[in-house]
Amino acid sequence: MKNRAKCKLCLSVIESYHSTYLVLCKCGEISVEAGESMKCWAKNWLNFIRIDDEGNEVIPTIKGVQETIDIVKPTRKEMLEMLDEMISSVERLPDHAKLSSINHYDYCALMMLLAQIFKTSE
Repeated sequence: MKNRAKCKLCLSVIESYHSTYLVLCKCGEISVEAGESMKCWAKNWLNFIRIDDEGNEVIPTIKGVQETIDIVKPTRKEMLEMLDEMISSVERLPDHAKLSSINHYDYCALMMLLAQIFKTSE
């Protein structure tokens, strides 16, 4: 069977043809990866449908996975505590480590946290 799926939300049919291909649906709700390895992910598994080789929709049974994900946004206080912890972590580094470069993932994570703090009201 091919690694193919359909999203119930945006109705995209996606397929991963190769072991290095990660394919997301249009809305980002589901994804498939790794060709015949059949890896797949979903924000909410209720929106994930397998498509077999004949084009038939197959509703998978997902075991050991929470069917819905409740996203709880941190409060402004919690985000400020995260920022304080990030600062403390950097301060605890040895001097030679403090002189090394950070990568863009680190920098982006910091900017996202700061943006959320400024956007969140008390």
